[in-house]
Amino acid sequence: MPIPAAGYPLTAALSPRVQVVETTDSTNADVVAAVTADPAGWPHLSLLVTDDQRAGRGRLDRTWTAPAGTALAVSVVVDAGRIPMEMRGWIPLAAGAAMTRAIDARLVGHGPSAQLKWPNDVLVDDGKICGILAEAVPGSLDTVVIGSGINTRMTRADLPVSTATSFAAMGVEVDEDRLLADYVEALAGFLAALSGGDAARVHRDVEKLCSTVGRDVSVSLPDGTTVQGRAERLDAEGRLVVASGTIQTVVAAGDVVHVR
Repeated sequence: MPIPAAGYPLTAALSPRVQVVETTDSTNADVVAAVTADPAGWPHLSLLVTDDQRAGRGRLDRTWTAPAGTALAVSVVVDAGRIPMEMRGWIPLAAGAAMTRAIDARLVGHGPSAQLKWPNDVLVDDGKICGILAEAVPGSLDTVVIGSGINTRMTRADLPVSTATSFAAMGVEVDEDRLLADYVEALAGFLAALSGGDAARVHRDVEKLCSTVGRDVSVSLPDGTTVQGRAERLDAEGRLVVASGTIQTVVAAGDVVHVR
């Protein structure tokens, strides 16, 4: 059931539609269905948010769940028709970079900083605080829905794995409205740059935030093989370039592990 967005006035000032629901299975699934049924009702940067998502989805078809009230799930509509086709691969990375900036701003004065793990996970001290899934709306080449799950009030006992973290686990009480407003504002800026053809700016900013670059990594590829080596850079399309000796592998999709 939709409830008023009064709790998100800063976000509502930046988004044409902020819809809050008490609970849902998946914000991404809801928004994909809503955009399909009523495209005009869900313009660019519209969003759906809840703190009780029951069956969220992550990359590689992983499920994502959290106790009610401990994590924020938000899905944002992106009008990709504004962006040249050859630059659209940057959209998921731009979302990750935007969320990294938003989370980092809420950690000022608390010690740790947020970093981007390629392609779009957000880490704090190597613990995952946010995962992001971008998916195209079926039947549309120009509409993308970007879903994010942010661990906000999750205690250490509630963290699903030892490699996860949350604001609460770090002793930080987060202003969720300010967090989402910062995210939407940063995302809008990146998307505007892509719409204007300035992929170089997005490339520079994403790579600067990306802690994967310069690290030894192990990458599980969709075909079941694994690539190991040094993540050297992002290429012009946002793909990860991994060097193993004299061999360079360009990774478009994969599950990255930072090798300590």
